[in-house]
Amino acid sequence: MSLSKIEVPSLGESVSEATVAKWFKKPGEAVAKDDLLVELETDKVTLEVNALANGVLKEIKVQEGDTVEVGALLGYIDESGKAAAKPAANDTKPEAAPQPKAAPAPAQKPAAQPAPAASGSAIDRSGPAARKLAEEKGMDTSGMQGSGKDGRITKGDVLAAGSGQQAGAAQVDSGPREERVKMTKLRQTIARRLKESQNTAAILTTFNEVDMTGVMELRKKIQDDFVKKHGIKIGFMSFFTKAAVAALKEIPAVNAEIDGDTLIYKNHYDIGMAVGTEQGLVVPVVRDADRLSFAGIEKEIASLAKKARDGKLTMKDLTGGTFSITNGGIYGSMLSTPIINPPQSGILGLHNIVQRAVVMPDGSIQARPMMYVALSYDHRIIDGKEAVTFLVRVKQYMEDPQRLLLEV
Repeated sequence: MSLSKIEVPSLGESVSEATVAKWFKKPGEAVAKDDLLVELETDKVTLEVNALANGVLKEIKVQEGDTVEVGALLGYIDESGKAAAKPAANDTKPEAAPQPKAAPAPAQKPAAQPAPAASGSAIDRSGPAARKLAEEKGMDTSGMQGSGKDGRITKGDVLAAGSGQQAGAAQVDSGPREERVKMTKLRQTIARRLKESQNTAAILTTFNEVDMTGVMELRKKIQDDFVKKHGIKIGFMSFFTKAAVAALKEIPAVNAEIDGDTLIYKNHYDIGMAVGTEQGLVVPVVRDADRLSFAGIEKEIASLAKKARDGKLTMKDLTGGTFSITNGGIYGSMLSTPIINPPQSGILGLHNIVQRAVVMPDGSIQARPMMYVALSYDHRIIDGKEAVTFLVRVKQYMEDPQRLLLEV
C-alpha cells in the first residue's frame, strides 16, 4: 500500500490556523490528481486543498468544523487503490445511462431540471457558510432555488427555507424563533479588526457632495468605443480611483500610517476596494493604481471582485493597501461613515446617485445627479484641513473629469 499524505498547506503571512469547512470526497471514493478534496477557511481567505496523486481517499483524519494548523495531517490517499476504485465508478454509469432514454419526449426535459440540484451541485457551488448551515440543520437542498449569482444557494436561502419562506413564498409558522450559528474565521476577524480600528484610531468623518453630470456624460459618450477597444465597460470606480490617487499625491498624510511613534509616508498608491461577499467583507488591493490606465483599473477591479465572489482571493490580494474605497451606493446607501481599514489612515465612502434640486451659479434650480461622499480619517495623523482639502479635490476632479486626463 502506497499512502500519500494530505496536509494543510501554507496559509499565508501571519495566518497559522484554519477551519475545515467542507470535505468534497468521502473515504473509499476514487480521486484524481488535482481533484478538490477539502476546503479550508482562514480568517482572511478560503483555500482549496487538491489531491497530489491519483488513488482512493483512504482516511480522513479531521472533521468539518475542526481547527487545524499549517502542516497538520488531513488524511491519506491510497495510490495503490486506484485500480480498485475505477470499476466502482464504471459500474454506476450503465445504471444511470438508461435514465435519459426513459424520457418519453423532449418536452419532459424541463421537468427533470431539478435533478442537478438533487446531486448537491448548487449547494456545492455555494459559500461554506450556506453549506455548513444546511448540514447543521439537516436540510435537503435538492429542491432549493438559490438567489445568489449563477443560482448559488446563499445562507439567507437556507434560513428562509428553514422558516418556510423560500423564494418569497408565504410564511409558514415553523422552525425555531432564533438560530445560533458559530461565526466563521473571516467574520471573527472582521469583527476584531473593525473594533480595533475604533479603539485605536481617532476616527473622524467629513462629507461633501459631487455633481456626477460631467462623469456620466463623458462615460455615456465614450462607452461604446471604450468597450470595443478594451473589452470592458468603464464605470465610476476608475474615475474615483484616479481622483483619489491625485488627491493623495497632494495630501500625502491621507496615504500614510502610524507605526508606534513614527509616521510612514507611502510613495506608492495601492488602493483597497471593499467587496461584499457571502462570507463577509473583504478588501482586495489594486496595486500601483497611479500607474494604471482607466481600462487597467477597471480590469483589475473586475478580476479582484470575481475572485472575491468565488472565494479565490490570496493573501497577496488582501495585504499592503495604503488607502481604501468603499461603495455603499451599489446597495442604495445614501450616507454612511465608513470605518478605517487599519493600519491605513483614510477611507473614501461612495453612495448612491440621486436626482436632487441644485441651485446653479446663475441662480437657476436644476435637477442634477448628486452623490454624497465621505472621508473617514485618523485624526492622529490627518488634520481637519487636510481631510477637507482631500475631499474637495476629489469633488473637483469628479465634477470636471478632464482634470484627471490633463493631471491638473
